[in-house]
Amino acid sequence: MKVSEGQCGMCAHFGEHHSSDQHVVQIRVRGEAPDGYVDACGHPDHTGLHLTVSANSGCDGFARVQAA
Repeated sequence: MKVSEGQCGMCAHFGEHHSSDQHVVQIRVRGEAPDGYVDACGHPDHTGLHLTVSANSGCDGFARVQAA
């Protein structure tokens, strides 16, 4: 699936607790994720919800990933 700016796969909170994981890195580099790929949302406002989101999901809490 294609992942665009503003979607979870490009957000700093997507897979936040393991952001160096190669799956997460490749989603951000290539702008695409395997169909059905989901990961945890680490957004502080959503902590109590324990959200699992697809890479092409989105919300108003998007935070651009900072270049290393």
